[in-house]
Amino acid sequence: MMIHEVTAMAGKYKKRKRVGRGVGSGNGKTAGRGQKGAGARQGYSKLYQFEGGQMPFFRRMPKFGFTNAKFKTQFWIVNLGAIVAHDDFKNGGDVNHETLIKAGLVRDTSRDLKILGGLGDGDEKLGVKLNVTANRVTDSARALITDAGGSVTETGTRRDKVRGIDRNSDDRSPKNLTKKLKNQEWHRKRSEAFARGEVLKKG
Repeated sequence: MMIHEVTAMAGKYKKRKRVGRGVGSGNGKTAGRGQKGAGARQGYSKLYQFEGGQMPFFRRMPKFGFTNAKFKTQFWIVNLGAIVAHDDFKNGGDVNHETLIKAGLVRDTSRDLKILGGLGDGDEKLGVKLNVTANRVTDSARALITDAGGSVTETGTRRDKVRGIDRNSDDRSPKNLTKKLKNQEWHRKRSEAFARGEVLKKG
């Protein structure tokens, strides 16, 4: 038989492997599970990287490089809809870490506070006056609060203070340029100079 003579139906109705039907069946006695151990037991499963108990390859690899994952800014996030739905704020008032902790909407002060502009279904405007003081307030939340006659004060995160960003001003560009930001600024100026037909060099 040649390979071109094998049809698409070949192997379509392969019989399932029946194990444990006597030693003469070829798959009897231990039924392909070997002898004893966890693999011989029912319900056994192992991770794909398991290497029989020896130190896995990914743990033997040398670790190098830098990651700033542990410096990530963590926020307590609260929507405006959740705030106005609470009894403590149904008539408006001050919204900050302390009042939100008292209301049970925030656990503690271990993280920075961020206010989002999500309202309930069908609500497009804020019906109460809120005086919000938080580390971050989204632009949509700011617009809803100010339109309702309230006020917004953003204290900024640690990173904002290091970079010299005033979150309450219209110009939120960093004033204290880090090495990365200085490099980005340099490339931006060089691109603008190149578009004018000039060559900008670092002095």
